[in-house]
Amino acid sequence: MEKQQKETLWSRVQKWLYDRFGVYIEDFRFQPEENTVEPEEPLSAKRLTENMRRLKRGARPVTNFLRNLSALSNWHSVYTSAIAFIVYMNAAWYGWAIPMFLFLAILRLSLNYLIARGWRIQWSIVPEVSEPVEPPKEDLTVSEKFQLVLDVAQKAQNLFGKMADVLEKIKNLFMWVQPEITQKLYIGLWVAFISSCILPYKLMGFIIGLYAGIKFFIIDFLFKSCPKLRDKYDTPYIVWNNLPTDPQLKERSNATMSRRIPPVVSRSSLATIPSGMSREDDSGRSHNTKRGAFHEIFNLPETERPLPVCENGWRCCLINRDRKMPTDYIRNGLLYVTENYLCFESSSSRSGSSKKNKVIKLVDITDIQKYKVLSVLPGSGMGISIATPSTQKPLVFGAMIHRDEAFEAIFTQYMKIVTTGCHET
Repeated sequence: MEKQQKETLWSRVQKWLYDRFGVYIEDFRFQPEENTVEPEEPLSAKRLTENMRRLKRGARPVTNFLRNLSALSNWHSVYTSAIAFIVYMNAAWYGWAIPMFLFLAILRLSLNYLIARGWRIQWSIVPEVSEPVEPPKEDLTVSEKFQLVLDVAQKAQNLFGKMADVLEKIKNLFMWVQPEITQKLYIGLWVAFISSCILPYKLMGFIIGLYAGIKFFIIDFLFKSCPKLRDKYDTPYIVWNNLPTDPQLKERSNATMSRRIPPVVSRSSLATIPSGMSREDDSGRSHNTKRGAFHEIFNLPETERPLPVCENGWRCCLINRDRKMPTDYIRNGLLYVTENYLCFESSSSRSGSSKKNKVIKLVDITDIQKYKVLSVLPGSGMGISIATPSTQKPLVFGAMIHRDEAFEAIFTQYMKIVTTGCHET
């Protein structure tokens, strides 16, 4: 009997404890974390436009706040900036700078509460300009969708470029890429560390507060009003502008290498002439293509004919990025290399007409490189870029199955012409 009573009493105690503290105990039970994959929305012009407008509306409070700060520093409203300067300097002098900022945050939240309740409260140093709101279009034409994608891509490209510049400058600052610039930061950190160990925190806060007020309201105003003064004495501005990005470092290294190695020496050292590229004795014999005599198609002397490595031509497509029309932008055809010329025979050109064919003198080529048309695809690409003085952007011969063979043959013949010309001069 006593044993049953003890068991009943213990079960009641357990039940009472579970009822009172069971919920809290369950919260501490370990469970594996669930990895949920959010479904990606399909590309939609309507959704893209809506997201752009949402981003603009969401960033408006931040941009307004930064614009008001800039207006205070620039003394856009003299009375407002003077009052703000006097109030801040008094707060910093008596050690009330942090309580002042906390009070301003509470005041801002209180005003937002009243605005949410329907009160019409508007205060800004810089008057806000209301932008016209365009009604959303339900159906967009193909050209409008294409233009929308181009606009978004351009904005995203510029935004990502600015973000990359900032991140690369910060990385290069801390990685001693420019030692004379990083040395200033290093010395400044040591001075700040020693000062924080020697001076009391109240005095440190007083010095930092006074310097921040003078810098924000007076020094920045002078520097923005006098650009020459800023270029000479604004140390943070000078340091930030002199910090290089990764593309700038690459350009500097390429310029340094080009100064160290003369172009003639580098070209001659790279030139290797395979035995298959030598000129044959029977050079007077003309070569015929599917559309007729080779020299007649390209208006060349009869002695010019394809090298043995490309007697049948390399099938490819010519991408002329200087042209606007799609019919002139990309052409399919065959590529040949002779002793002195690089010839492209367009498949759309008719017999006896050479308007769509392309002839390039090897001696006129300023740069030749292997090219990858789509960077997202794996591998080293299937194209060759040819730069000449007559084209703003290099010509690209893409979709070449035997790209490496063609590049070696063209580059070898090009180097042979260049070295021969150098020896003659």
